[in-house]
Amino acid sequence: MEFLERRRPVTTFRSGFVAVVGRPNVGKSTLLNSLIGQKVAIVSDKPQTTRNRIHCILTRADAQVVFLDTPGIHRPLHKLGEYMVDVALRTLDEVDVILFVVDASHRPGRGDEYIANLLAKSETPVVLALNKVDLWPKQGQTAKAQEETIQGYGALGKFKDILPISALEGKGLDELMEVLVGLLPEGPKYYPEDWVTDHPEQFVIAELIREKVLLLTREEIPHATAVVVEEMRAREDRDLIDVWATIYVERNSQKGIVIGKDGAMLKQVGQLARDEIEALLGSQINLQLWVKVKDDWRNKKGSLCDLGYRSYS
Repeated sequence: MEFLERRRPVTTFRSGFVAVVGRPNVGKSTLLNSLIGQKVAIVSDKPQTTRNRIHCILTRADAQVVFLDTPGIHRPLHKLGEYMVDVALRTLDEVDVILFVVDASHRPGRGDEYIANLLAKSETPVVLALNKVDLWPKQGQTAKAQEETIQGYGALGKFKDILPISALEGKGLDELMEVLVGLLPEGPKYYPEDWVTDHPEQFVIAELIREKVLLLTREEIPHATAVVVEEMRAREDRDLIDVWATIYVERNSQKGIVIGKDGAMLKQVGQLARDEIEALLGSQINLQLWVKVKDDWRNKKGSLCDLGYRSYS
């Protein structure tokens, strides 16, 4: 298959914004964490894990790339879903490059076609990344079958480049970065070079806590959960930060599940989250968690705003 000619190596400093789009659960957050080299976006095997537009910043000697990890584009079933899709679509006109991530372990589906049609309306250059190629050998795919998969996705639109990658194993990521940087304009550093995200610590901590709820619960619980960090305070007499956070659910029955028998589930959520928060902040953490009910919050605009899901207009 013939690909478009790749850009020549950049010799001047380039900077810009790259939107990462795709169906839910194609590995967008895993890809960003691999590119950045540390955990910035939460990861789960459950669709629609990412709800907000998360800025991840990668700075190297010749460029600074600001990735926007968008919620997966899908058919919304409630106002939270509408908010998530709106966030993703608004991003397309605000960036220098669009990175369209697909799941190469499957053939193109209607969801991929829907997104490709949306991207065709944008004048922003699009790079197609076929993620999860590490699964091809496990699926017993022949070289011919792999090429057919690449061609099938390539036929969805006109792309600046098409790259098979594995976010999980790091395959093809260096080449992907060269392509993205080559498409960025010359520009300054937007952020200090030691930054990996521009979100406040409270946002990242809340996301880490929500990730652990996603990990440990099933059925409707993961999607009905939101987390708000109410307060953070460093103690003056020791290296310890007190963190107070609230986990919101939609019904009393969900509250009981998240707390668990004798508080066992909530304790496990706290233990797992505390380890990663301490690594993030470089300090010991005293994490206090509460679970509260906010009835049907995913369908109430006021509740969505209260929980931090605000429009980017």
